[in-house]
Amino acid sequence: MRLMLPAKYLSISLLAVGLIAGCATQPKQEPTGPSAAVTQALDAASAAMDNAKALDWIWRDTEDFYAAAEKAAKEGDDATAIKLANKAREQAEDAVNQYYLEKAKPMLTELRRYSLSGDQKQRMDTGATAITQGEGKRAYDILSALLAEVRSANIQYTVVRGDSLWGISSRPEIYNNPYQWPLIYKANSDKIHDADLIYPGQAFSIDRNPSAAEVDAAVNHAKTRGTWSIGEVEASDRDYLGGLRVR
Repeated sequence: MRLMLPAKYLSISLLAVGLIAGCATQPKQEPTGPSAAVTQALDAASAAMDNAKALDWIWRDTEDFYAAAEKAAKEGDDATAIKLANKAREQAEDAVNQYYLEKAKPMLTELRRYSLSGDQKQRMDTGATAITQGEGKRAYDILSALLAEVRSANIQYTVVRGDSLWGISSRPEIYNNPYQWPLIYKANSDKIHDADLIYPGQAFSIDRNPSAAEVDAAVNHAKTRGTWSIGEVEASDRDYLGGLRVR
């Protein structure tokens, strides 16, 4: 004899079986991948490393930190991944900053050898302060632009037989005015013992863009220098150099 279940019990039984079957056939959840914070940290580190590599100035263990950060991210250890990625980024940024500091320092040394205008001196001092404060890129940007400007206004002149400071100054490509010769003398006082005696082969730095005050002082000295003799350093020349002792 077959036992018949009431319809309501049969419906409940079928529903239960359906729920169980449904749970058993749910798709398996796949890993979601790195969080947005991890991805952001890795991307920032990668960009900083690219900058350092472009300068060929990346520290040896920076890439090791980045590789370890990627590994931690794959393992789902977000805190470690972010910490290591930030370490790689900071190292890469420090390396780039150091690169520009090393480039800026000799620029400052060279600029200090030139006769600069008031504005140029102020810019040079700003660049020097940036170096002192460890701001490599800022120092480099300021000093490289200033040095390019100064170099374009300065030329090198090599003395040939028969030259004199008077004659060099009168050349059209120099000052086109012989009375400005003291500018050459002052800019090269470390090479010139006597303003009346220069030698073939000497290389002089010529500032083609002196200030109006510098030109006035030079012309005034040339016109009021007084008597002179070859082989002696006149007192008026020493005064013009500001008391600087010439060898």
